[in-house]
Amino acid sequence: MPLIGYARVSTEDQTPLPQSQALKSAGCAEIHEEQASGGNRARPVLARVLEWIGKGDTLVVVRIDRLARSLSHLLEMIERLEAKGAFFRSLEDPIDTASPQGKFTLQVLGAAAEFERALIRERTKAGLASARSEGRVGGNPGLRAKDPAALRKVRLARQDGYMERLNETAQDWVPQVRRLRPDLAWEDVVRIVNGPLMPDAQWTQPRLLRAVSAYVRDGFLPATVLERARRREKDDRLPAIIAGIKGADPSMTLQAICTRLEDMRERTPRGRSKWEPSSVKMLLARAERLGLLEKAAAETD
Repeated sequence: MPLIGYARVSTEDQTPLPQSQALKSAGCAEIHEEQASGGNRARPVLARVLEWIGKGDTLVVVRIDRLARSLSHLLEMIERLEAKGAFFRSLEDPIDTASPQGKFTLQVLGAAAEFERALIRERTKAGLASARSEGRVGGNPGLRAKDPAALRKVRLARQDGYMERLNETAQDWVPQVRRLRPDLAWEDVVRIVNGPLMPDAQWTQPRLLRAVSAYVRDGFLPATVLERARRREKDDRLPAIIAGIKGADPSMTLQAICTRLEDMRERTPRGRSKWEPSSVKMLLARAERLGLLEKAAAETD
């Protein structure tokens, strides 16, 4: 059972060496290091590890706070691993999803999280009922009076909440949008972005456009990504799509690209649903001649 280590430090002043040594001692032959805040879910190294990890592999960390800073985020990461048939282990915490004891600990954590959410809901309901019984009307008085300052405050709070939710998934779509737009049409970009995602995490085109527009507005993406898609020759579309898939993960094999294209329901040049590695190799060669692979590699570096 391959063990894949993940070590994270928050600042450049810190070193991941102690974590890496502990992971190596635990039997991890492959260790990935990252410098990023634990509160930031858009971590490119972790995103690549979660993309590459396969069935039977185990993701290992020294402590669970190296992977996630909240229970909900931890459970989300473990669900993603389980969906791939992979496991999770923390060296200093009693969590090893490959063992019955570790699974039980995870179930307890999940129950605790659900219990906490239920308590919050009950407290909210009780507070509203108490307010009504005393003749008090719930809500913000400024909003009821349509005060401009109160309305602006709520609007900004909602916007901050939306951006926070986007930041949690940014690693899933920002690199691809930056690399693929405006070379590809939005419908193709959405399909490439959705390729490695679980069904409940996939994007619709309107949702992705809204997210991209918000990131452009705040300066996280260049305005060029919203430009009209460049017109392509009919024979150039498939090489561009395959270059986009390869650019997202240069280590992908030809067979893996075939599987991704079939999942996207992309037809071969001859209109077939089943892809062969030889067809992908031919289109990759064409993409290279067109300069599409060179561009993808340059923007990935």
